[in-house]
Amino acid sequence: MIGLGTVIDVALLIAGGLAGLLGRRFITPRVQDALLKASALCVLFIGLAGTLEKMLEVTNDGLASGGAGMIIVSFTVGTLIGEFLNLELRMEHLGEWLRDRFAGDSENGFVDAFVTTSLTVCVGAMAIVGSIQDGILGDYTTLTIKGALDFIMVCAMTASMGRGAIFSALPVAVFQGTITIFARFIEPFMTEWALSNLSLAGSMLIFCAGVNLIWGKIFKTANLLPSVIIAVLWALVRGA
Repeated sequence: MIGLGTVIDVALLIAGGLAGLLGRRFITPRVQDALLKASALCVLFIGLAGTLEKMLEVTNDGLASGGAGMIIVSFTVGTLIGEFLNLELRMEHLGEWLRDRFAGDSENGFVDAFVTTSLTVCVGAMAIVGSIQDGILGDYTTLTIKGALDFIMVCAMTASMGRGAIFSALPVAVFQGTITIFARFIEPFMTEWALSNLSLAGSMLIFCAGVNLIWGKIFKTANLLPSVIIAVLWALVRGA
């Protein structure tokens, strides 16, 4: 069944969030803080590993780096677009709307938990590639693996940040579901180079989300999201 991958991913994400929420009641604020730092460390290194994997190449002379020009252009243009659209503010408004209806003003950090977790689990090559595989081939293997990873990540983030993290299931369902529906139209444009650029830009955004978890809101990560699209366009234009 086409779309089953996103259903499985969202179900595992919600299950992880509920497990974290139940566990949160039995752990102290000190342990919650430790879980937050542990989650942030994982996010940082997931983003860093994905970035280095795409930028570094082993040659006979040692390590060679590439992709610098692409990321400079992508993040410069993407940031200008994101700041103009103010995507971060729109995500915060969505988080506030969800908080007002499902949590009330009593829960501090709901919006930050929602925005940070959403960006962590939405941005990445697995979400894109898995959704395309699901939409074209009905193969939900990649999204199932992603769901297992999301279960662990959202469980820890919910335990440390609160129930706002669970509502990251909403943008995941919309984002991956939309890609799955339009997969047949997207497939011709998602060349190997385009997917590589997407993975590189996405990994950098995940790293930014990890930085924000540890040091506070340094990056407006949502405003950097258009950089992923520019990275894909770069590959299509250069490959034409």
